Amino acid sequence: MESTDSAVMDKLVSLAKRRGFIFQSSEIYGGTGSVWDYGPLGVELKRNLRGRWWKAMVHQRDDIEGLDAAILMHPRVWEASGHVEGFSDPLVECRNCHRRFRADDPEIGGDQCPVCGSRDCFTEPRMFNLMFRTFMGPVEDAASTVYLRPETAQGIYVNFLNVLNSARQKIPFGIAQMGKAFRNEITPGNFIFRTREFEQAEMQFFVEPRTDEEWLEYWKGQRMAWIVELGIRAENLRFHEHAPEELAHYAKKAYDIQYCFPFGWQEFEGIHNRTDFDLSRHQEYSGKRLEYFDPVTQRRYLPYIIETSAGIDRTLLVVLTDAYHEEEVEGETRVVLRLHPALAPLKVAVFPLVRKDGMPEIAVEIHAALRAAAIPSFYDDSGSIGRRYRRQDEAGTPWCVTVDGQSTQDGTVTIRDRDTLRQIRVSANAIVEWVSDQLARPYVPPPPSARSASG
Repeated sequence: MESTDSAVMDKLVSLAKRRGFIFQSSEIYGGTGSVWDYGPLGVELKRNLRGRWWKAMVHQRDDIEGLDAAILMHPRVWEASGHVEGFSDPLVECRNCHRRFRADDPEIGGDQCPVCGSRDCFTEPRMFNLMFRTFMGPVEDAASTVYLRPETAQGIYVNFLNVLNSARQKIPFGIAQMGKAFRNEITPGNFIFRTREFEQAEMQFFVEPRTDEEWLEYWKGQRMAWIVELGIRAENLRFHEHAPEELAHYAKKAYDIQYCFPFGWQEFEGIHNRTDFDLSRHQEYSGKRLEYFDPVTQRRYLPYIIETSAGIDRTLLVVLTDAYHEEEVEGETRVVLRLHPALAPLKVAVFPLVRKDGMPEIAVEIHAALRAAAIPSFYDDSGSIGRRYRRQDEAGTPWCVTVDGQSTQDGTVTIRDRDTLRQIRVSANAIVEWVSDQLARPYVPPPPSARSASG
């Protein structure tokens, strides 16, 4: 991304809607605050991101098991975790317009309401719990109160013994989970960065207590390497270590992985040493022994936990932001998403140069062959070839295949590369094999100097 001003974010939000990545939820009714829907391209991008995380964390490892815990859990879970008592933000209310704000929100500096402009209008701060509360069963009373989970980690902790025993694992081992979480954020914003409904990808790695520091460093390296492999430029990434006053109550040490967004450096994934806090609390509140018995040393202990916790929506925003580029090609501004081909919603777009002379028939056959091979393809025969290219550049499609007059003579087609704009000719019968081979290769975004000025 060549610019980091606020206009970039506006352009990205506009592109996300125009190309079908992300829409405002319930838009026809005026929208729902900080809740977003993923459109045809967005849902594919998100599925690809999820799949890549699951492959790296579960399928390619013997020491991590998967889990899908329920959103609704026993309310005592959230008492044990500290969420009922401590998961709160200080809240003030404007006496004039009755809008509410976090007490530490910089917009209310000077004691002036940013909505109605009134001064000296705020109430004293009150603590506001961020969990969504609802009721289970036919009666709405305190006894039937349950919560929409504010994180996915607790479902892992309460299933620690179930997974340990059923999967026949030994420490060290991890449990991974992806799923929705809900927080009644007071001041959400920055597009999909801070929302009230979001998705997490969390892995809790259970280790012997005296090995916790070693495993924390290991997972720091693993997670940063995975993010760079998504095609994210390393210069836009950094670790932030939590100072003692920043540490959560459960953490011995914690690091954020931050990205340089247009609105500044912000966290999108955390790696934490949670010690034995979570298992000890659930052991205390449930009355069930959650200790691990080491068959080698013949001793019992509560494992320490090294957590990797990523926001899928935030990571997706990192991917979109880092991929967004504007450049001049033949005197015109080209907007392009340089998405990792494995993440790109569409892998190939297929165009007949014109709608005659047998070109559409060849293009339709190529499109069908790609779809049959489970390679997402898009067929487009409307508008000039230049406009069709530009639409696919904005969608992040890595390759465009054009069927032209030569195709009807020798059976070859043109493949245009999204990043470099270079074009090569390949046999139409070899397109599926060619694309599959490209998708299997590591992706390195080209530097600006490597980009062609033609195409």
